Amino acid sequence: MKRVALFGGTFDPIHRGHVFIASRAREHCRLDELVFIPCWLSPHKQDQEPPTDGDHRLRMIELAIQDLPWASVSSWELNRSQASFSWQTAEHFRRGMDKSDELFWIIGMDQWKVIERWGRIDYLSTLVEFIVFPRNGQSPTPKDSIPARFLDDAMDISSTKIRTQQAQGLSIANEVTPAVADYMIEKALYQAS
Repeated sequence: MKRVALFGGTFDPIHRGHVFIASRAREHCRLDELVFIPCWLSPHKQDQEPPTDGDHRLRMIELAIQDLPWASVSSWELNRSQASFSWQTAEHFRRGMDKSDELFWIIGMDQWKVIERWGRIDYLSTLVEFIVFPRNGQSPTPKDSIPARFLDDAMDISSTKIRTQQAQGLSIANEVTPAVADYMIEKALYQAS
């Protein structure tokens, strides 16, 4: 029996907080594998600016997790070139697993609060158990019909803030790994226009 977690998001860029959450989830839930899944476009953020090109976000994830043998990255959602709903992604990964394997989905407190609005949440809840991480000291409240486990801490780092700092020429050394910082510089990502 394997225990696998999916960690979806924009990852624009991936930062130390994401890696911290992944590590905490692995320890807390005794995970065998954790798969980062950068989205092409989040169904919850279609009214926002499109994210950085998927190839760049995919490469930054690879660089951020290169020393984590239990972590990998999937381009499945990026390759679909459309907004993917979590139930579609979970269904895809579930198909490749044994029936005895357990599948988890990592989400933040902001999404947990509105989880009932997710597409086909009743069906998704049969495919995965959620791992919820807190934000800003908030404590998640369990929901009767949705299986979940709760992490007790997370790092307060924001991808939006990193993009702003990079555009202003400020240091991002505390927020991203050196390999990701070097890649951002090499590819001139998040530079002021």
